[in-house]
Amino acid sequence: MENRSKEQKYLGKKGLIALIALLSAFVPLSTDIYLPALPGMADFFGAPAKLVNLTLIMFFIFFAAGMLFWGPMSDRYGRKPALLAGVTIYVISSVLCACSASIYQLIAFRILQAIGGSVASAVSTAIVKDVYRFEERESILAIVQSMVMISPALAPVLGAFMLSFTSWRGVFWALAAIGFIALMGSTAFQDTIARRSSVTIVESIGRLGVVLRNPGFLSLLILFSMTSISAMAFVASSSYVYENGFGVSEQAYSYYFALNAMGLLFGPMLYVKLSERHGRGQIINACFITIALSGVLVYLVGNISPLLFAFSILPATIAGVCSRPPGTNLMLEQQQEDAGSASSLMGCFTTIMGTIGMLIISLDWGSIIAALGIIYIAIGLTGLALWTLISKMSIIKQAPAAEAR
Repeated sequence: MENRSKEQKYLGKKGLIALIALLSAFVPLSTDIYLPALPGMADFFGAPAKLVNLTLIMFFIFFAAGMLFWGPMSDRYGRKPALLAGVTIYVISSVLCACSASIYQLIAFRILQAIGGSVASAVSTAIVKDVYRFEERESILAIVQSMVMISPALAPVLGAFMLSFTSWRGVFWALAAIGFIALMGSTAFQDTIARRSSVTIVESIGRLGVVLRNPGFLSLLILFSMTSISAMAFVASSSYVYENGFGVSEQAYSYYFALNAMGLLFGPMLYVKLSERHGRGQIINACFITIALSGVLVYLVGNISPLLFAFSILPATIAGVCSRPPGTNLMLEQQQEDAGSASSLMGCFTTIMGTIGMLIISLDWGSIIAALGIIYIAIGLTGLALWTLISKMSIIKQAPAAEAR
């Protein structure tokens, strides 16, 4: 396949990568940046916290659902038309969020924002599939995912900084500005899809089922989405562990969380370095083993001190994101067509698995730290067993012969 980044007359190669990274970061930017504003929003609207939290929960639900729509639409009509439509909805809804007069309006506009913004995640990975060949694709995915991983660390800090001179409305105006930048990039973007689907809209959405019936894609989808269970279980419980369990301050908690975020940034680039000497199968095995061993550390010594907990869980964080570039690349390789549908399913499954992790850790555990350790051990061992089984089966399409390591 030709590298169609050369055809980006206005963006160029680096501009295309920057646009893909920005689109891929829509979820953390749209959620984490306004987390510090939640208490202020509850006071402003005089609404209970559980009602204000619906602005977050409903966003995730409709973001996941929206991806299942935009992916097939981009296969049918092209990446650019889908991006222009979805990002325009995102910008308009962000402005409406900033102008909301009631909590119910804000919830409704956040749903609209999620539907529009979900086009970014659905289409960005499909663009990578369109443009880059198998081997180069892994490096691009690692670069993009490293850039994206900065967002969860910086977004809450940026949101807290903005609240020092503006209200929660200003946060949504900032999201509208980010969306506008993405819209300008999408306008300059030249479509990368080689051949558009000729089926009807209903049949386009039905292509999701066709992709899911691909046993190679489905098995890899389940396998590599599983790491989101443990990752989001940690994210959902981290403030309770550090602040309630260890009694650290909110500021100290942010430092410990930033340490974990640095692992998110480091993981994808670690894969690039390791892949220079080791095969992707070996690296994936090592990642799942590391996740399990990290879980053992969390279970055994994680409750001794906040620093020990942080360093016990850090290897699992690094290993989890280290496995993403080869995992994403292998999933994309299973589908020569319907890249938009495949991309949307990958994003949707990751969100669903993450939600499962949040639900599991919210159960009445005797010790959250021990529960996290067990979850990481289970994910690591299950992932290792499944990968060992799947990699030996003939249903998985590996790298093209000319590019295989």
